[in-house]
Amino acid sequence: MEGDDISYASMHDIKVGRFLLIDGVACKVVDIDISSPGKHGHAKMRVTAIGIFDGEKKTLLKPSDADIEVPNIKKKKAQVVSVSGNIAQLMDSETYEVYDIKITDEFSGKLNAGSEVEVIEAMGRKALSRVLTG
Repeated sequence: MEGDDISYASMHDIKVGRFLLIDGVACKVVDIDISSPGKHGHAKMRVTAIGIFDGEKKTLLKPSDADIEVPNIKKKKAQVVSVSGNIAQLMDSETYEVYDIKITDEFSGKLNAGSEVEVIEAMGRKALSRVLTG
């Protein structure tokens, strides 16, 4: 892993919708539960998140003053060149690089050649984020 792919944040800075690493997987936070501080310790945070590349649900339990690894997410625009089954061929709008990306169930049937999409990139992997134009 490259050093510029990860930064650090405090657990109490984590909010729903932000990204963090759980077991080395980039995840988007969907729920946060905070327990009261105990007699001998700090408040604990239970973070539930969904992997942005695999869609798996993950849970992290840490003290609220602990540090957490946060992936550096890049958002890029791309144009759909073609769609074949569950694979879309995209062209980066800035670099004109052409690459294939897997179409998840969320985007199945929503992509057409010529559509503009937003792609998120983290830790050397890419995933569709949203469809900008149909």
